[in-house]
Amino acid sequence: MNKAELVNAIANETGLSKKDTEATINSFVNVVSNSLESKDKVQLIGFGTFETRERAARTARNPQSGEEIHIAASTVPAFKAGKALKEKVNK
Repeated sequence: MNKAELVNAIANETGLSKKDTEATINSFVNVVSNSLESKDKVQLIGFGTFETRERAARTARNPQSGEEIHIAASTVPAFKAGKALKEKVNK
C-alpha cells in the first residue's frame, strides 16, 4: 500500500476528506520523525514502538573488488511491533 492508497483507505473508514486525512498522515510522520531525531520513543500501545538504535562501526568487503571498506557508526530508526499487531498478523 502506498501513501495515496493509505489516504483513500483512512478517508473511507473515517469519513474525513482526503485533504484532511493526508494532512493528518503528514503530521503523524513529522511528529514521529522529529521525536526519533531527538532520540525519543513513540509508543502506540497494541501497535508498536518507533525508536532509534545505535549501529556500531564495522569493516565490510566490496564484493566486486574484495577491498575492505570502513562503515561508520550510525543511528538508525527501528520499529518494534506490539503484541496485538503480532497476533493479528499471525492469525
